[in-house]
Amino acid sequence: MEPVPVTLTAVTLAAHENDTATLEAALNGNDPHVRAIALSSLHKCDALTPRHIALALTDHERLVRHRLARIAAHEPRVDLLRLLSDDDFAVAETAAWALGERDAVSDAEMQALIMSATAHEHPLVRESCIAALGSLGDERGLPAILNACKDKPAVRRRAVISLAPFDSPEVTSALRAALTDRDWQVRQAAEDLLSAANLSDSETGGDEP
Repeated sequence: MEPVPVTLTAVTLAAHENDTATLEAALNGNDPHVRAIALSSLHKCDALTPRHIALALTDHERLVRHRLARIAAHEPRVDLLRLLSDDDFAVAETAAWALGERDAVSDAEMQALIMSATAHEHPLVRESCIAALGSLGDERGLPAILNACKDKPAVRRRAVISLAPFDSPEVTSALRAALTDRDWQVRQAAEDLLSAANLSDSETGGDEP
């Protein structure tokens, strides 16, 4: 006899009751919405296993892979390199965000972020990668952020904001160039950062000879 499919109501109830058996059954069901909720619930119940992660990582529905990417921000066992290279831009965008939320990333993950920040075909993925590089504040990501200051408006805005952790003549030059950007939000972000830097110099006596 075929197993009875787990309904959305049943999986929601199981999540509240820490019913991991029902959640595991739901993860093998046909409804991607149910699978996504089951995945999150297993994580919240601290019952997520490598097998669950592997199932979600290879799920044919982007909804489940997207949910896994969100979980990955606080679940180091998830292979974010694979999710960052996902064919679906929303999954890749969220994977980049998750990398930026982590305390540290591997060399391979850093290089993948840099590559996607400069070469990914979808601007939302490039923007998310730039945001992650700014959040991580690693000097290796600075060239990619500076390069993004010439990208589409939304990416340029994110790039300017992501320059905040860095301090170098190149950064100052990029911020000053952004003051004349045709997008007012880019100009505003650059002005805010330069004003904050000038204020900091003044408070610490940086302007004194």
